Amino acid sequence: MEHMSTDDILPGEGRRQPVFSVSELTAQIKDLLEMAFPAVWVSGEISNFSRPRSGHCYLTLKDENAQIPAVIWRNTAVQVRFELHDGLEVVCRACVGVYPPHGKYQLIIQEIEPKGLGALELALRQLREKLAREGLFDAGRKRPLPRFVRRIAVVTSPTGAAIRDFLEVLRRRWAGADVLVVPVRVQGEGAAREIADAIGRVNRLADPIDCIVVTRGGGSLEDLWAFNEEAVVRAIFASRIPVVSAIGHEIDVTLSDLVADVRALTPSEAAERVAPAAVEVAATLTQYARRLVNALRSRAASARGRLEALATHRAFRRPFERCLEAARRLDELESRMHRAARGRVLLARQHIDGTAARLDSLSPLSVLGRGYSLTQRLRDGHILYDAGELNPGDEIRTRLARGQVVSRIEHVEADSPIGDDTHRGESRIA
Repeated sequence: MEHMSTDDILPGEGRRQPVFSVSELTAQIKDLLEMAFPAVWVSGEISNFSRPRSGHCYLTLKDENAQIPAVIWRNTAVQVRFELHDGLEVVCRACVGVYPPHGKYQLIIQEIEPKGLGALELALRQLREKLAREGLFDAGRKRPLPRFVRRIAVVTSPTGAAIRDFLEVLRRRWAGADVLVVPVRVQGEGAAREIADAIGRVNRLADPIDCIVVTRGGGSLEDLWAFNEEAVVRAIFASRIPVVSAIGHEIDVTLSDLVADVRALTPSEAAERVAPAAVEVAATLTQYARRLVNALRSRAASARGRLEALATHRAFRRPFERCLEAARRLDELESRMHRAARGRVLLARQHIDGTAARLDSLSPLSVLGRGYSLTQRLRDGHILYDAGELNPGDEIRTRLARGQVVSRIEHVEADSPIGDDTHRGESRIA
């Protein structure tokens, strides 16, 4: 801090008092607070929480009577496993500092834990609720394991007891399966990323894998935490191959267990779930063989009975009887057909004769045969009905029953219609 000049010394009851600038006074207060409170534990409720793109977290810690602004720098915030939000009760280890631009004191939080609940438990609960809302744990999406597996990929530590237990049980139960061990770290920093990458690599293998087993032995929540990481859970969810999760012991339940298609309580049970017992399969096959033999015998006996029944059937004793009956029926139908045809021809002939008689009665030639004649004008062939249609000198042709006569008109007299005696007329023909 710069030394004050004598111009800044003011008289006061026999002594001089220094005059500080705002920055100088704030700096001294900042030094005093940081020296007096280098590390304190503070409990309170989070409010006004915000996390801008810089990654720093800004919040206010409060209780019933007071509140203190606080900040969590980004390098500390990335290590917080649970989600911070308004209303969360926390316990913090922090140092007290001053923010000079605002002239306010604040807490610079270096550690933060949820009050009354461990950080891992809270982080696990928050992540579980989040993934459950997205449907990662839905029972409807879980797939059954193949009945008989040929290739199994085991994602685990190659030196742990889990792989030994798994292989030993598998060897006793089903020796025909090939096991691909994918070595990963199962706890510690970076273990979750290794496990997730291993699951992805197995899904990309050229040779098909029937199922994936993700396993490790028991341990504390911290030891098993890699299997609660979001990256591992999403990798299991995205796997095209059915996944069996066998993490820890029976009492240990991780998020990997919840998202996997099948959960095994132990690595040994995982081997029992993925592969049947060869002895049981052999017994089942023996039972199937016995049932097949009995079924075939029953079918053969039934077929033999039907064959004997058919052999005694009338169709086999008199094979041509149906043919002779059909031939007789055919002869009867043929006779009926001929009779019907003759009847139809006779009826048609009678119909034709009647029609011909009616036509003959209407024929002009028949009329002529009864003494009538047909007269036409010679020049145009017009049939004459009225004498008034002729003029003297016209030539006519008269057709008789036998032959025809050509005449010339000398005189025409009009005549009334037939049946009218009032007027009569005649025509004279040369």
